Amino acid sequence: MEGVIDAATRDLLTRSAGIDWTVTEFVRVVDTRLPPRVFLRHCPELASGPPFTPGGAPVHLQLLGSDPAALAANAHQALSLGATSLDLNFGCPAKLVNRHDGGASMLRAPWRLRAAVAAVHDAVGDILPVTAKIRLGFADRRLALDCARAAEDGGARQLVVHARTRNEGYRPPAHWEWIGRIRHRLSIPVVANGDIWTLEGYWKARTLSGCPDVMLGRGALADPGLAPRIRHWQGTGEHLPPTSWADKASLLLDYAAMQRSILPSKTVVARLKQWMNHMRGRDPEAARCFQALRRITELDDFLAGLVASTDKIEAVAIATRTPGGSRENFG
Repeated sequence: MEGVIDAATRDLLTRSAGIDWTVTEFVRVVDTRLPPRVFLRHCPELASGPPFTPGGAPVHLQLLGSDPAALAANAHQALSLGATSLDLNFGCPAKLVNRHDGGASMLRAPWRLRAAVAAVHDAVGDILPVTAKIRLGFADRRLALDCARAAEDGGARQLVVHARTRNEGYRPPAHWEWIGRIRHRLSIPVVANGDIWTLEGYWKARTLSGCPDVMLGRGALADPGLAPRIRHWQGTGEHLPPTSWADKASLLLDYAAMQRSILPSKTVVARLKQWMNHMRGRDPEAARCFQALRRITELDDFLAGLVASTDKIEAVAIATRTPGGSRENFG
């Protein structure tokens, strides 16, 4: 999720009911106490008081690292800046991160994971809740339960579990039933994560894991209306239609409008493409638009292409609509 889940994205995704809390991109901790500007870059919501999105969703600050002393020092720094919760990332599968002893690499040694969580908990645990995210293991699942217990024993108050190992990356299937095995052995809340793209996938993840809560990552980017659709179904039992490409494109245009005065234009284009890349796997219109725009680097040209893609869809809809709202049958 690095490079995508920034403050603007958090704002846009939490404007409709459905997301209870959000997590920042990870703050990479190596061996020193980082300056405030690093935390504010990842979590600008800290600048205006307790970190919430404009829509009212709490923002949890995430740290990624392996050195207990450095993690503790940066936990203190986060506390001094107004953080209200800290999440520890032991799930990132990126090769660069793992090569430098971060993220999922910690799953190979549960005792090190416990030490990292305990250091942060000892530093701020009486003031801030400390949570953690893991996968089912590094190369295999043999240490899945050991790692989960290590997080709990270290003082984590909640555990998010991505239902695959690091070596499985993001390849389906997600092993939600393994999350259920972990949940049964822990006393802290466990949250299911991984491959939740639809309302049906949400229910399957909940059923197989037994977890009352799920975390959305790529699924929320692929379909920004997924969380509100889940919340609507929870409250009414009604299945709302999938989010249209026009609505997704409108969200991307809003994102560009928010970011173009903050980031270089080419960076905004790159982030729009990264977001669309998540959308295109499950939306043919998004895939067609991505293919048409993928070589464009100028922001205004890219945005014009986005607008044109939705205009074409609307034109087709108008052309096939009768005055009564139904489609003509020429057969």
